[in-house]
Amino acid sequence: MERAQEITGVGGIYAVLVEASNRPRYAFLVLQLVAEIADGRGQAGPFVAQGGVPVLLREWLCSQLLPMSEQPARRAALRARVAASLKDGLTGDAMRDAARIDAAVEEQVQAVGRANVSRAISDLVRAGLMTRHYAGYATNHKNRGGGRHAVYVVKPGVLALLRKPAQQRRQGQGVTNPQGELFAA
Repeated sequence: MERAQEITGVGGIYAVLVEASNRPRYAFLVLQLVAEIADGRGQAGPFVAQGGVPVLLREWLCSQLLPMSEQPARRAALRARVAASLKDGLTGDAMRDAARIDAAVEEQVQAVGRANVSRAISDLVRAGLMTRHYAGYATNHKNRGGGRHAVYVVKPGVLALLRKPAQQRRQGQGVTNPQGELFAA
């Protein structure tokens, strides 16, 4: 998008996302997370250290965003659907069956989370806020997922805006309190 070149603030980033994404808030949050872990050139991935263990970038993003989707009623409904689908394969041992159901539920939640992250990244690329490429041992493989892992690169201007402290973004701008009085931010 051409507007990505004209962005002057965080609000401009969001305005570009509103045009490019059906879920601009989610995409913006993904962008913030990628910018947070990106190196000085704006590049993040293919691995992120989580507790000293390397984790794929998309898996890390999914785990960071999981609390947003945690809704007990939805999780219970998913658990009931999974239990019904596994009914024939359950052993009758309550502990083992519960563990198997929990693992299947977690697998589905992770799959949906990865798909959501991928969709948000596609929106960010379409908006011109970042690029993506793949790194790995089979970079020219006909299968896009052939042993390659995603690397996301936030555009330099966008990265600078997201990393600039809020104090500097508001510099010179006053803020009004609920009574309408202007005071320094």
